[in-house]
Formats: sequence, structure tokens, C-alpha cells
Amino acid sequence: MNAQGLRLIANVPVAAALMGAALVAPLPAAAAEAEREAAPARMWLACEDGRNYPLRPLAVSRENDLVTGYLLNTGRGRAVHLRLVPMGVGYRYAGAGVWFDGTRGEAVLNWGRPYAVACTVEQD
Repeated sequence: MNAQGLRLIANVPVAAALMGAALVAPLPAAAAEAEREAAPARMWLACEDGRNYPLRPLAVSRENDLVTGYLLNTGRGRAVHLRLVPMGVGYRYAGAGVWFDGTRGEAVLNWGRPYAVACTVEQD
């Protein structure tokens, strides 16, 4: 979506764009309102080490569960991409060198074998 409230509907080659192919279509007001309401809530892990680790969702299920996203403020100078790993009970989100497991609002953030910290999942 661009600043004028238009949604890109196709990745059309430059030649087609020069020939007058439509690249964007106006986003109806009702659809724009529904998109704002469906935006994921702000989420973070509030951990016992005194730090908060924000989560930036990329994909959220219809049940409002995080499917994939980024763990920010990792202390590594960059965000870490996380994805949901199916579990029998509870959940696990795994990324490069970090993962967290939990059930409902409780989680354990793991930075590797020697370091894990208990956290609470918070959201607005």
C-alpha cells in the first residue's frame, strides 16, 4: 500500500507499465478500516532479566496467533526472524540462535544452552 491509500495488485513488468497497464487500484474505505482493525496488537516479552523484547508480527492467524515475526532488541545489533514450530502442547518460536517456548502467557526465552530466562508475553 502506498501513501495515497492504493494497494499494489500485481508486479507488472516495466514494459507493461509503460504501455498503460494498471498497477494499482483504490482501496475501498471499508476495506481500509477493516485492515486497520485487523492489525496485530503490539507484543513483547517482559523477562525476569529486567528487559523487554518487542515482537514485530509479520503474519497472524485468523485466531490472532503469531505465525511469524521478528524479535527486536536482541543485543546482537539486528532483529531475529522467528517462526512458529508446531508442538503438541504449548508453542515454540525459533530463529537463528534464539527460541522461546511456552503455554499461554508464560514463556522461556532461550539464548542457547547456558542461558535461558523466564518471561511473560504482554500485548496492548
